This record gives sequence, structure tokens and C-alpha cells, in this order.
Amino acid sequence: MASTRRTILKTGGAAVIIAAGAGWALTRAPKEAREPWRAAADGFGDVRLDALAYAILAPNPHNMQPWRIELKDDGLAFTIHCDLDRLLPETDPPNRQITIGFGCFLELFRQAAAEKGLLAEFDYFPDGEPWPTLDERPIAHVRLLEGARVPRDPLFGEVLNRRTNRAPFDESRTIESSALDAINAASVSGIDAGATTDLVLVEELRALAVDAWTAEWSNAATRRESIEVTRIGKREINADPWGLALAGPLMEGINAVGLLTREEMDVTGSTSYEQSLEFYNKACRTAAAFAWTTTATNTRRDQLEAGRAWVRMQLAANAAGIAFHPLSQALQEFPVMAPHYEKAHQLLAGGDGRTVQMLVRLGYAKAPPPAPREALTAKLIEV
Repeated sequence: MASTRRTILKTGGAAVIIAAGAGWALTRAPKEAREPWRAAADGFGDVRLDALAYAILAPNPHNMQPWRIELKDDGLAFTIHCDLDRLLPETDPPNRQITIGFGCFLELFRQAAAEKGLLAEFDYFPDGEPWPTLDERPIAHVRLLEGARVPRDPLFGEVLNRRTNRAPFDESRTIESSALDAINAASVSGIDAGATTDLVLVEELRALAVDAWTAEWSNAATRRESIEVTRIGKREINADPWGLALAGPLMEGINAVGLLTREEMDVTGSTSYEQSLEFYNKACRTAAAFAWTTTATNTRRDQLEAGRAWVRMQLAANAAGIAFHPLSQALQEFPVMAPHYEKAHQLLAGGDGRTVQMLVRLGYAKAPPPAPREALTAKLIEV
């Protein structure tokens, strides 16, 4: 049989892509959207921009990349602002998770600066902590200090290899306690980290993750918030390299026949709706272990520090060859999620008033490609 570019078989409401033309499949990677990962490795020839090139690779909710960077004239300072058009008011109404993403950004900047022997000095919320939501006030002023003899961070070597892995994990493999200890030890002062492979607790957390994701996806407002920032296929991802990306020949193929579209994802009971729900739930059920962090209080500063802990723990997991997938749903603070939020705090915070800032499933899986990122130049602002 002659080879064709792709053959699409539809059976029982599902689509199967047979990649008969491997060359076509290889062209579906959104290379432009992944260019910032290469640009960070190459550098810009300016210490501040070189460190910022790594910072913009930080993990953040829904890949919203809300950072806006105001450079200062002396070449060693900048102010980081939040793009208020990149918030998630339905899934993250108090902007707690967005703030955590800024903590990830600042930690990667600190590590990249240390590689060049520079100390990154942070002044968090210099004009006050914004409540109940983020506003025009800056997230932080940052200054690089020369001559401080800053030690290099051993975790920095994992930054360009860091991935959020949403795939199902290998259920035949277990995680050694020593690896969990290393992940927990990567946290920062004031952020308590925990992890477990206990079968009873792991099963409770798997069920919680499934229930919480089902609640988020079944709720029209939160589902639509995700759908609105979903990019399907190479063209859309390259055009808007932020938000949730569905890349690859399989995604493009089923999109082409109308079985995976944003419109169909929002139709309860459709193939797109059900497959989106089941894919994530299947992934949750394959967790080999869970890790989490808590804080005694829940200030904006706590949230930034929780972000620093998050990305450090992810880098430590990566160094151990362990896949890392944050599960934010049960920690979201909108009304429908309330019973799952309470359950998460009962299981992980002991009901003593602490706030669970992060919940992560751990396991083993093949690493995915890097996530799309906007270019550093797109994040610089003039004030």
C-alpha cells in the first residue's frame, strides 16, 4: 500500500492516527515556541538578560507567563510586575498560584545569577502586599550585587532539562525513600515539605486528585477558562506560545477531523470533553508517590517562597530521574472546590491551620519536550 501523509481511522467516536508519513510527523513540533530554551543556553551577552532568560522558563499556572519586566538604567536591577490580563480569576481567584509562579521565576533568576558569580537581592512587594488579589503594585525589586562570591547552586544544571510531566507514570516502578528525602531537602526555609509512598495515603491522594480534577472540568466557568487558553497544533502554539499546548501529529490529526476542538471540549459528553477528563484522571491514578509543601501563614511572601521551594524540589526530582507533575486542583479556592480543598488540608496539614501550597504526583515516565515560552524580549516593558 502506498504511503500517505497520514491516515485517519475513526472508530466508535475515537480517532486513531497512523503516521504513515514520518516526515510529516517530524514537522509538527512548534520549534519557534521552544526557542527561548535554546536562547537561554546561548545567552545575550548581558548578565541581567542572561539570568532573565532562565527565569522566564519557570513553571507557572496554565503556562500564563504573567511576568512583565521593567529594566533599570544601571544594568544590574529590574522590577517585576504582574500582567493583570494573565490571571486566572475562575480557577485561582485570590491569585495565590500565580504568585507562586513568580516565586519560581525569582528562584531561577537567583540560580542563573549565581552561575555568573552575582548575588540576586530581592525586595518583595516593595509597595505593600496586594490583597485580596494582585494589582498594579510590583511583585519585587531585584538587584544584582557584584563581588559577593556567591556559590553556584548544584540544582542549576537541571534547569534546561526541567519538565512538567502530565503523562501516565510507569506503575511497575517504585520510588526510593532516599529520593524523596532529596526532593524534600531542596525546599527553602519556612516552607515545610513532605512526601509519601505509603499505599493508603497515596491511594487517598490519587482519589482526591481525580475528584478535584473532575470538579474543575465539570464546572463550566473553570473549564472554559482553561479551554480559552488552549492552543492546538504547531501553528497556534507558535503564534501564541503561552497557555495550554496540545502539540504533535496526533493532536493535529484529530483536530483536523473535528474530534478535538475548543468548541467540542466544552460540550459535555462529547469525545473531546470525555477524553480531556479521562486523560488527566488516568494520569492521577498512576502516581507512585506524592510530595507537598505547607506554610504556617499564607501571606504573599509565603507564596513567593513556596514558589522557590516548588521549582527547587522539581529540579531535585529531575536530578533523580523522577517525573514531577503539580496537581493544583484540590488546592484551588473557588466554591465548587471547597470540599476537596478541605480534604487536602485534612490529609496534608493536619487541620492545624497551615496552608497547603503545593501538591505533586511523582513517578517515572519519558520526559516530554519543553513547554512553549514567549521570547524574553516580549516580557520587557517600558514605563
